[in-house]
Amino acid sequence: MFPHHREREQPLFSTRAHVFQIDPTTKRNWIPASKHAVTVSFFYDANRNAYRIISVGGTKAIINCSITPSMTFTKTSQKFGQWADSRANTVYGLGFATEQQLHQFSEKFKEVKDAARLAREKSQDKELANTALTIAAPQDLSDELQSPPVMCVNGPEDKLFRSQSADITLASEKERIKKMLSEGSICEINLETELFTLQDSNCKLVAALHEANANVEQWKKQLAAYQGETERLREQVAELEVHGGQGPSDLLKDELTQSLEELEALLKAKDEEIHILQSKKREYHEMEHERDQAILRLREMEMRSSELERRIQNTEQNLSNSLEERDRMDTEIQRAIEILDIKIFDLNDLRQSLVKLLDK
Repeated sequence: MFPHHREREQPLFSTRAHVFQIDPTTKRNWIPASKHAVTVSFFYDANRNAYRIISVGGTKAIINCSITPSMTFTKTSQKFGQWADSRANTVYGLGFATEQQLHQFSEKFKEVKDAARLAREKSQDKELANTALTIAAPQDLSDELQSPPVMCVNGPEDKLFRSQSADITLASEKERIKKMLSEGSICEINLETELFTLQDSNCKLVAALHEANANVEQWKKQLAAYQGETERLREQVAELEVHGGQGPSDLLKDELTQSLEELEALLKAKDEEIHILQSKKREYHEMEHERDQAILRLREMEMRSSELERRIQNTEQNLSNSLEERDRMDTEIQRAIEILDIKIFDLNDLRQSLVKLLDK
């Protein structure tokens, strides 16, 4: 399989990265597709005018993704990026060793995506031109084969007008359907990517919040112990000041004062850490709200996608009915042409008979 593709396709760019795929069950966690960094390459197929990303680990293909103009490569960190493949119903993630490698891969992805868009546009233009030539050729042939001059008044021109108007309507409907599908796919992929990013950040924030809560409880206990120790030291300092020379020496008093200042500074630092953790907790709630909003937007896009699919099915049914109606009209017109040919032939015979009678 791979040698055959290598003969037909030419490599454009290669790099090494750790490959991940999104968990198909949870759609949250990343599953490593390779134990070590593997080669990830862009290939161009000149026969099909198509681009692909291919990565092989051992004897199996880890990535075999055809690049479409609707795909978007998103940098989620300094050394990690991802993109969604709607055909394979998955999301690929790549972890690079350096930020420069990620930047090079991202730029190449944009370049190849633009090339794929241009290739698709050229292919669509070529298909439309071939369709127009296919429709026009039989019409011209039928015009040349019509011997009676009278038939040019009501027969072939009316048929040509009907065929051209129907073809223009069908071409406009096809363009509108392609545009609707493209817009729906792009929005759905962007929302899925945004949701996966938010879910990944959410998991990290949940873990950090749990760890922070555990640390807060421990720091509260330490804070209570430090406060008790501070109060005890303050009482000792007060007793030393009251009793004067009867207590410990001035050196011990200075040591106690210094210890008290250090404990107060430590208490202040712990208070600041608690405030930071509380602010992180608020950020976590904000991320949860954003995640809920993204889920709502995704559901709305799914509903819109379902509606678009339903409308596309109705449009395809209407197109099929229009094609059947056009074929039926063509058949009736052809039958009328044949009948008119017979009538004209009979009229010619009658005219010749009348001419012979007049000559006699």
